[in-house]
Amino acid sequence: MPSPFLVFEVFTLFPEVFGPYLASSILQRARQRGLVEARLHNIRDWTYDKHHITDDEPYGGGGGMVMKPEPIFAAVEAVLGAPPACPVILLTPQGRLFTQDLARELAYGEETEQRPTPGAGPAPARRLGLICGRYEGIDERVHQHLVTQELSIGDYVITGGELAALVVIDAVSRWIPGVLGDPEGVVDDSHASGLLEYPHYTRPPEFRGWGVPEILLSGDHGRIARWRREQSLRRTWQRRPDLLERARLSEADLKLLEKIKSETHEE
Repeated sequence: MPSPFLVFEVFTLFPEVFGPYLASSILQRARQRGLVEARLHNIRDWTYDKHHITDDEPYGGGGGMVMKPEPIFAAVEAVLGAPPACPVILLTPQGRLFTQDLARELAYGEETEQRPTPGAGPAPARRLGLICGRYEGIDERVHQHLVTQELSIGDYVITGGELAALVVIDAVSRWIPGVLGDPEGVVDDSHASGLLEYPHYTRPPEFRGWGVPEILLSGDHGRIARWRREQSLRRTWQRRPDLLERARLSEADLKLLEKIKSETHEE
C-alpha cells in the first residue's frame, strides 16, 4: 500500500469516539487505498501519575476543570517532534471558523485555486496534528506555545473536540485526489465555489405527483449547466445571501443574480 497523501495525527482523551466513523463509507475506502490515514493518540498515555490525571482545577477559581499542559506537550512532541514539524491545530470554540476554502487549504498545505487532478496519484505524505479539547478548556500555554492554528466548526459549544476533529478530517479528505468516486464532486459541493449547491433529482421521474424539472430530462448539457448555476445562485440568495459577498461571480452570474432579485421583489 502506498504512503498516505495526508496523515491526521489526532490527540484525544477519547480515541474510541473515532473508530465507527473512520471505518465507514468514503473515509474507510480512502484509508484502505492509502490516500488518507488517521492515527489516534490517547493523551492519557503521556501522564506520569498512577491515576493518569489530565485535568485540574483552574487557578483563580471558577467552575469546571482545565486540561493540563504537561501530557499534551509530551504527546504532541513525542509524535510530531519538538518543535512539531507540521501544523498543530486545536479544535476550540475560540478558533477561526472552519470553511470549505480552509479545508482545501489544509489539504494542499497552502492557499490554492488548484483543483484535484484525477488519476494523478498520491503526492508525498503530509501530516496535520489535531488536538481535541475537553472540559472547561485547555491551559493557555498550549494555545500560546504549541498550537499553530485554532479552528472552530461553528458558533456553538459541544462537549469535546472529537466531533470537530472528525468534521475537519472528513472535509479535508474530500479534497485529496482519488478520495471521491466522482472527481468533480468536491468542486460541485455546496460552498466549494462560495455558493450553495443546486437541487438534485433522481428516479423516478414522478413521485406522488411531484415531477422532475423538464430541463434535467432534456439531455441538453449546456442548458442543464446554465439552469444549475441559476438555481445555485437563487438558493444562495434565498437562504444564505451573506455568502454572495465573497463568492467568485462572473459577469453572467451577476446578471442572473439581478434577475433573481428583481423576481423576488415582484412576488
